[in-house]
Amino acid sequence: MLAMKKSFILLMLIVVACLHQGGNVLNAQIDKCPHPIDTVVVTAQYAPGSVENAVHKVKVIGQEKIESMGAQNLRDVLSNEMNIRLSQDNILGSNMSIQGISGQNVKIMVDGVPVSGRLNGSIDLSQINLYNVERIEIVDGPLSVNYGTDALAGTVNIITKKGQARKFSFSNELYYESIGQYNANARLGLRKGRTVLALSGGRNFFDGWRNNDPLFYYNLNPVADSTRHADWKPKEQYFANLMLARYFKQLKLSLNSDFFNERVTNRGLPRLPYGENAFDDIYKTIRLSNALNLKGQLGQRHYLNAMLAYTDFVRTKNTFYKDLTTLEEIADSEPGGQDTSTFRNLLSRTSISTIRDSSKINFELGYDINLEQASGIRIKNTQQSIGDFALFGSAEYRPIKRLVIRPGLRVMHNTAYKAPPVPSLNVKYLIGKNLSMRFSYARGFRSPSLKELYFYFVDVNHYIAGNPNLRAEYSHNFNFSTSESFKLGKNTLKIENSLFFNRIENMISLAQNGDNRFSYFNLEKHQTLGVQAQVEFNTANYTVSIAGLYTGRYNQLSESHIGETFTYSPEARCNIMYRWPKAKLSANLYYKYTGMLPSFMLDENGGAIRTQIQAYNMADLSVTKKLFNDRVGITAGCKNLFNVRNITGISNGSAHSASQSSIAIGTGRNFFVRLEYQLDSRE
Repeated sequence: MLAMKKSFILLMLIVVACLHQGGNVLNAQIDKCPHPIDTVVVTAQYAPGSVENAVHKVKVIGQEKIESMGAQNLRDVLSNEMNIRLSQDNILGSNMSIQGISGQNVKIMVDGVPVSGRLNGSIDLSQINLYNVERIEIVDGPLSVNYGTDALAGTVNIITKKGQARKFSFSNELYYESIGQYNANARLGLRKGRTVLALSGGRNFFDGWRNNDPLFYYNLNPVADSTRHADWKPKEQYFANLMLARYFKQLKLSLNSDFFNERVTNRGLPRLPYGENAFDDIYKTIRLSNALNLKGQLGQRHYLNAMLAYTDFVRTKNTFYKDLTTLEEIADSEPGGQDTSTFRNLLSRTSISTIRDSSKINFELGYDINLEQASGIRIKNTQQSIGDFALFGSAEYRPIKRLVIRPGLRVMHNTAYKAPPVPSLNVKYLIGKNLSMRFSYARGFRSPSLKELYFYFVDVNHYIAGNPNLRAEYSHNFNFSTSESFKLGKNTLKIENSLFFNRIENMISLAQNGDNRFSYFNLEKHQTLGVQAQVEFNTANYTVSIAGLYTGRYNQLSESHIGETFTYSPEARCNIMYRWPKAKLSANLYYKYTGMLPSFMLDENGGAIRTQIQAYNMADLSVTKKLFNDRVGITAGCKNLFNVRNITGISNGSAHSASQSSIAIGTGRNFFVRLEYQLDSRE
């Protein structure tokens, strides 16, 4: 791994040296280089292109929606998306499911680089800041041919800001939320010739929230009683980004470095009988990501996308015995009291594709190398590593102008398990000028994680061991969708419908292995299916979007004990956006209904019992005003209009007994204000 670091540092030095040379460049100005806009997508595409022409169905969340929602992290903005269900752990953070499949099967990337640091299999969405983000691209269903493991349920690709049309630009954002959220961000961009440099960074601070906190509450005189324990834990985040790029003839060479540092404080309740001491936990996360990218056209017929990335993720837990009378802290010496886990990943991925519009056949060929290392006291022998080496390719065949057929295949060799071949097939057919149909079949897969393979934790209460003999999960996914647009005078109406079906085999689960010992096994199979419809109406001043979704989830317990194969849950969404261009004013309402989620579990007698998670409604209202030639933007509004805090999970053992649990969803109704200032050179 030290050699990996040295190699990456050497490559960065080479890049810096290249940026100081003239190279073979065009006489065109740098601000004429193509800049991504909301309708341009790059995820799983041969080259950047319009979302309408993409073979995959790609959802795009643009910068306008991110800003109008006051979204500060990925969790905030995904709370309004269809076919995405969020869950919250107030220590591990927020995670998601797509198409009824859990977050450990969702690939989350920033500019094509996978985000490292999965805890319990999922990425904490609240750790992904959106200040320097231009748009978010979401593809439902597997993209395992393109991106390998974890891209089984869906892929979320976060595209950061890269354009720099002016020689100088500066922006600053201040954000306040009445639950005790205080954020400050800034970005500086410079351009000289064909070289672009951008620096951004900021600090997010959240002082914690309790279920009985009043609106605009701030504790000026904290007391060491039960109020020191928060339901949503205090959190402080620092983040920074460096982007250095050089435009050549038709290529762009760039270096991106991201730094993230988070501290979550879990203050314990005072201990009985006298309440003079407590146990406190401190969770620290450090994530460092460096990516070197070379992409662009090679001549008129080919497109190159080459990437080398190194990520480092460190998660530390420290438990302290705290004397609340003297404030003295003593490190807890019990097993599990002090723990540090480190994950390092080296990624090398290159693809070359043909982009001839006049040709009946275009293709993409590439390789993908992932080397991952994990270390920590809970990892077998304190350190383990895994390597994955893959070749992938696909071809786009156009027998007629309106029809595109894209078969694809990924073959792999993994050092820890037998990796299955992964095929896919995508078809797009255009009927007339306005109606397009898309069909896809893909075999997704998820490799066993290093934790599932080599985790080892034993104390007086736990015996959990990894299983080095695990097989990869794999799935069969079918998607069908239609999209049709109508012109109604100066207005447009767009209708979209989609169907999906997933079948997952060899699902990895933690199960008991006798004598209260637990390990990971390939035990479960899982299926989901669903139907979704959406209507969007656009005028010069209004955009109204209404959508509905019905998702079915298969449960082995219900089939074997009760005979009920699928349980179903609904979702609905209504977004209304009003624009008043003359006043540079907009108003937005974002509403989503998340229906009751039924399931089954085993009771103490081994029988199946029905469970359910309560339905809830979420809505946000905001107003945005631009001032001083758009240099100043103010957004203010109310989040969580329905004051959702906790919802109820219910287990029904019989007609006469039931048990309930509380599930955290939101921090209640709160108000926010966002102020942004932009300054640039007027050339």
